[in-house]
Amino acid sequence: MSENSRLVYSTDGNNICTTCKKPFRKCKCKKERSKLNSKTALRIYFEKKGRKGSGVTVISGLLLDKKELRNVAANLKKHCGVGGSLKNNNDIELQGDQKIKAEAYLRKHEHLQN
Repeated sequence: MSENSRLVYSTDGNNICTTCKKPFRKCKCKKERSKLNSKTALRIYFEKKGRKGSGVTVISGLLLDKKELRNVAANLKKHCGVGGSLKNNNDIELQGDQKIKAEAYLRKHEHLQN
């Protein structure tokens, strides 16, 4: 094949997932496995941009399902004594600079390793 050509269709049997026996484009088990096994970094940072001077502490990278994430967000807000929200991209926002308190809570509840 030339450098500019690409494979469009193949009858080779390597395009089927060995776990669920579905084509790779419809397979969800690989995505779920990679989500659970991935070593994404948990980030805790203070963000002030676009908030008219008042900032929020953003916690991103927690690999939990929606229900557990909602529970952690509620407990974090209680622990820090502030308001906050859970955003669609699975980020937890806490009002004010709560980095130290949030990190202590996450370490205590084993969501954050050393």
